[in-house]
Amino acid sequence: MGEYLSIKVSIANRTYPLRITREEHERVMTAAETINKRIKDFEENYAVKDKQDLLAMCALQFASESMGQHKQENKDDEKEVHENIQYLTLLIDEYLAKEDHSQ
Repeated sequence: MGEYLSIKVSIANRTYPLRITREEHERVMTAAETINKRIKDFEENYAVKDKQDLLAMCALQFASESMGQHKQENKDDEKEVHENIQYLTLLIDEYLAKEDHSQ
């Protein structure tokens, strides 16, 4: 693990002091920017002004997106496993067919 940095991150007009590694810095700053952008979008498109409500809406949206992404990853993994099983079955069938012909 690398050296720790002390930074301040502003989210919804509040500043939060953090200690993070140098490797995390860019990801944390990008995440804060993304949150602030979503909050601004909600402010512009909905009649919600309370920052707590905006943060809750933002958290719900991020969680929903994350769950959808995990479902897609699981489907992709299942498809890959299924394809691998089909391939292995084909190899086994070919091997057994050769064994039958050689006897």
